[in-house]
Amino acid sequence: MRRGRGTAAARTGMLAVGALALAACAQGTGDTETDADFSVEETPGEISVMGFGTGDEIGEVRYDRAVEELGADVKLSEGELDIQAFLSSVASGNPPDLVYANRDQIGTFASRDAILPLDECVEAEDVDMDAFVDTAVEQVTFDGSVYGIPEFNQVQVTMANADLLDAAGLTIEDVNGSDRDAVTAANEALMKADGGTLSVIGYDSKLPEFLPLWAKSVGADLLSEDGRTAQLDSPEVVESLEWAVGIYDTQGGFPAVKTYRDSADFFGAGNQFATDVLGAMPMEQWYINVLNESSPDAPMAFDAVRTTDGDPIAFASGSAWAVPRGSENAGAACRFARLMTETDAWVEAAQARADAREQDGLVFTGVLTGNEEADEQIRSELVPDDAPQPWQDAIDAMYAANDATFALPANPADNEFETAWQDAVNRVLNGQQEPAEAMAQAQEEAQSALDDAWAQWDEEE
Repeated sequence: MRRGRGTAAARTGMLAVGALALAACAQGTGDTETDADFSVEETPGEISVMGFGTGDEIGEVRYDRAVEELGADVKLSEGELDIQAFLSSVASGNPPDLVYANRDQIGTFASRDAILPLDECVEAEDVDMDAFVDTAVEQVTFDGSVYGIPEFNQVQVTMANADLLDAAGLTIEDVNGSDRDAVTAANEALMKADGGTLSVIGYDSKLPEFLPLWAKSVGADLLSEDGRTAQLDSPEVVESLEWAVGIYDTQGGFPAVKTYRDSADFFGAGNQFATDVLGAMPMEQWYINVLNESSPDAPMAFDAVRTTDGDPIAFASGSAWAVPRGSENAGAACRFARLMTETDAWVEAAQARADAREQDGLVFTGVLTGNEEADEQIRSELVPDDAPQPWQDAIDAMYAANDATFALPANPADNEFETAWQDAVNRVLNGQQEPAEAMAQAQEEAQSALDDAWAQWDEEE
């Protein structure tokens, strides 16, 4: 399953512009009470949904099932959520009834009164929040109230070219992150440069987006548990950035690596692993399906990403359903969200994908739903435990990662915080600053944004 998240810069711009529109009429109340009626009429009528498209069988099966059971006319505005359009619709008093957003946007939307607390929705529809992955629930919980119903979970898995590892006398354990010195050495052994031009990427540390993963792998969090204090300039964060940037420096610098990796047929048969031009990298688990479909004979090796203590770890992300303030059919919207995320819906959709994989002679490698009960049932009933290698290792790595996730807590400056640390990493990658200087600047920017946003929320509450 592939869900694009957009660039940090694009998301920042949309949120900033949209926030101006929202500020005109939705200043936030700091109050979890709502006038919304989460009951459902016998004839639910119509609901409008922004930010969701069916896309594949996982979306189509659940969507068709939810529409049939709800009995409402559902109007989709497909494509990734346009934050500016969404916030403007709330400000104008004409929002959609339901919105499909990234979980890391929920805190900001909640603090700006753009979406409703769903505690009454959860009670009315008997949504079992304990069935969801804990970190997913934490991402949609702001100031003690649930503001979103989670779905999907994205985690990272170590992926490597087994032939390149073998030729260098290495194993997957040398590149799974458990020993950073080993990863550094493996990068040097795997990389190739012909006449100063990179021809094989040894290791891709996937900056800027995976800095939280590398920091957490040595026990550091970018943000305090209560979401109020930035911790971007801690020694562990700076050291993690120095190490991950050093991986690129050895290969001629980040621009050279990025240019080369962007030239690959990432989603096709000419991907970097199939063409032997990438040694290893951490990557979201949905790429396992891409490889299995496009290049099932590629020489792959898989493992979880590991902490420096050797334990699996993953930086979780995903989506969530939220009900905008001003929704004219909040009850039906709430029920639709429940129907889309309940266990039976996920299992039925997973069965459709498993059947399609079997028909194509491919392995069904599973799907991470954000619903723990669904994940367990899908794995036990539909996912093989004796798949041919390397796909069984991929399956095992994915589920190990899913059991070891962390996420940044929801806060009223979600976007500004992410922009601060990602911009800092980019400045280092582009040679504009050293890691310590960049993260010190990011710390000031992020803490200022957090202080301002929390002060406004606390005052209104």
